[in-house]
Amino acid sequence: MLATLVSAVQWLRRFRWRLVLPLVIVAGMAQAQDPRPPVVDSVRTQPETRPDSLRRRFDEERILTGLQAYAKRKTIAGKAVAALFNFTARAEERAGLDATLLDRQYSQHNYKIVRSINITTLDAFGYSINNPERKPRNFLEKGGNVFHIRTAPSRVRQLLLFRVGEELEPQELSESERLLRQTGELLDARVFVNEATTTADSVDVQIITKDVFSLSGSLQIRDVDAAVIGLNDVNFLGLGHQFRNRYEYGRASPQPWRYRGSYLVPFRNFVNAQVRYRNEYENKEIGAYVARDFVSINTQYAGAVALDFYDRLIQLPQLPPIDPGRLERLRYSTRDIWLGRALRLKSYDLGYENPARFVVSGRFLNTTYTERPIEDYADASLFLGTIGYSVRRYYKDKYLFGFGRTEDVPTGTLLSLTAGYELNELGNRRYYGVRASSGLYGVRRGYLYLSGEFGTFVRQRDRDWQQGLLSTQVLYFTRLYNTGNYQWRHFLWNRMDLGFDRRPGEQLLSIEGERGLRGFRSDGTLRGTSRFVLNYEATMYTPVSFLGFRLAGVAFADAAWLATTPGRDSPFLDKPFTGFGLGLRFRNEYTALRTIQVLFGFYPRGQLTNNGYRIFENSGAYYDFSDFNFTRPGVAPYQ
Repeated sequence: MLATLVSAVQWLRRFRWRLVLPLVIVAGMAQAQDPRPPVVDSVRTQPETRPDSLRRRFDEERILTGLQAYAKRKTIAGKAVAALFNFTARAEERAGLDATLLDRQYSQHNYKIVRSINITTLDAFGYSINNPERKPRNFLEKGGNVFHIRTAPSRVRQLLLFRVGEELEPQELSESERLLRQTGELLDARVFVNEATTTADSVDVQIITKDVFSLSGSLQIRDVDAAVIGLNDVNFLGLGHQFRNRYEYGRASPQPWRYRGSYLVPFRNFVNAQVRYRNEYENKEIGAYVARDFVSINTQYAGAVALDFYDRLIQLPQLPPIDPGRLERLRYSTRDIWLGRALRLKSYDLGYENPARFVVSGRFLNTTYTERPIEDYADASLFLGTIGYSVRRYYKDKYLFGFGRTEDVPTGTLLSLTAGYELNELGNRRYYGVRASSGLYGVRRGYLYLSGEFGTFVRQRDRDWQQGLLSTQVLYFTRLYNTGNYQWRHFLWNRMDLGFDRRPGEQLLSIEGERGLRGFRSDGTLRGTSRFVLNYEATMYTPVSFLGFRLAGVAFADAAWLATTPGRDSPFLDKPFTGFGLGLRFRNEYTALRTIQVLFGFYPRGQLTNNGYRIFENSGAYYDFSDFNFTRPGVAPYQ
C-alpha cells in the first residue's frame, strides 16, 4: 500500500502541469455558475466585451489563494496539492507592484456613482496607516501630537480627482492616492472602495491619510550677536498652506542681515498661489505666481501667471574697457503667462483609458531691464509654442528616498518640440528646442532614467546661433538587496551641460553642492560655461531606530569637469574636481524635515578649508525623480 502511494505521488509530480490547467478551469467554472440573475447597472449599461486579461489575473489570484488554503489540509488530497504547487513567493515579487494592476485594482467599480467620501486623518505620531489598532503609547508621541494640527478633510478633498455625485472614472482612485502621497504634509495615504457597502450602481470611498509633523525650525548661533534662524510650516492650520522663513543677522558685510521667505496657498482643482521675497547683499528678488500644472494624466488644462523683479550684481568677463573682476548692477523684471491643453488619445483597451497624452501649449515671456551693464542685456518679448507626447505610469516601491514608506516610481516617455520668436532690441531671433526622456523600472533590474535636451536661439539677420545648450541626464539605481534586516542600493547619476555662444557674464554653471560635488565649497568664483558630473552612492538601510529616526549608512564618490576658460566650451580640457566620503543619514518619516545627513568628505582639489577635508550636514535627498508630465514651454534651463 505504501509503495503504491509513493508511486502515485511520483506520478503526480511528473505530470503536475497537465493537471494544473484542468483544476483551474474547473475552479473557474464553479465560480462562473452563479444561479442568481444578472444585475443591471442603473448608471451605465456596458456592452459585452472580451474578458480583460488583467481581470483574469485577479481571478487566478483568488483561485490560487483557495488552493493554498486547501493544501494546508491533512488529507491525502491536500498533501497532493501541496506537492504540486509551491506557494512561497520570491523576494523579488514583494518589492515592486505592476503599474497597470494598480490602475485596475478597482476596475469593477468604474463609472459607478460616488455616493459618499469618508475621510480619516491620523496624527503624525503613534498612529499607523496599516494598523488601525496602533495608538500613541508614550509621552513623546502624545506630546508631539499636542503641537500638531491635523490635516483638515477639506484639504484632502482638494487633492481628489472625484467628487460626491459624480461617476467614478478609471484610474481616479489610484491617481488620487498618489497625489495625496506626494504632498509635503502627508506621509502616506490609502484610497479604496468600501466593498461592504457597495451596490450595483454606487460606491462609498474610504480615505485614510497620515500626517507628518509640519513644523520645523533651525537655530545656528555663530557669535554673541550673530545667528541664523529658520521657521517653516508645510501645513499651516491643517489647510496645506506653506510658509518658509530664514533670517540671518550679525554679518560683517555692508548689509548685516539676510532674509528669504515664501508663502504658498493651495486652492481647489490643483491651483496654487505663492509669493516670495529674498533680500541678501546685492541680490534681491520679489515675485508672485498663480499656477496649475498637469498633475494627473486626466488633467486637461494647465497654465500660470507670474510676475518677478530682480536686482543683483554680476561679474563680467575680464575684457577691456571693463576692469578685471568688476561687479556690475543688473535690474530687470519679467511677466510670464502660459496655457496648455492635454488631448486624450484613442484607447484600444475596452473600458480603460489610454495613458498617453498629446499636449499643446503656448507661452509669452516679457523681460524689461531698468539697469544693465552692457547692451547684450536687451528688452525682449518671447513667444513660445510646444507640442509633445507623454505617457506616464507609476509603480510602488520602498527604500528609495524614504526608509520603508510607500514611494511612487514614475516611468514613461516624454517627447516635445518647442519653437519660438523673440522681439529683441538688438535684433529679432528665433528659438528651437527639442527634449526627450524615458524611464524604465523592473523589480530585478532597478530603475533607469534617460533624458536629453537641446535648445538655441538663432539670430534672424545673420543665422548666428546664440545662448545654446545641450544637456543630458542618466539616473540609475539598482534593485533592493537584502541581508537579514539590512537593505541596500547603489545609485549612479550623470549630468552634462554644454553651453555654447553664451552671453558675456553667463558663466553660471557651478559644481558646488547639488550641482556637482556634495559638500564641496569654493570662494564663489568657480563658475563655467559647461560641466560634466558623475555621482555614485551606496546606501545601506539599517533596522536601527531612535525617537522615530531611522538610520542609514552612506558612501559616495563624485567627479566633475568644468569649463572655466572663456572661449573653451569643452569641460574635459581641464582637470576634474573629485570628492569622496562616508556618513550617516537620519530620516524621520513623521516630520516635514525628514532627512538629515552628517557626512565626512575629502576633496583633493579646490576645497577651501582644512586641506580638503570637511565634515558637513545637509537635509533633503541628493537624488530625485523626474516626472513625465509637461510643464510650461521654455528655453533649455542653463543653471
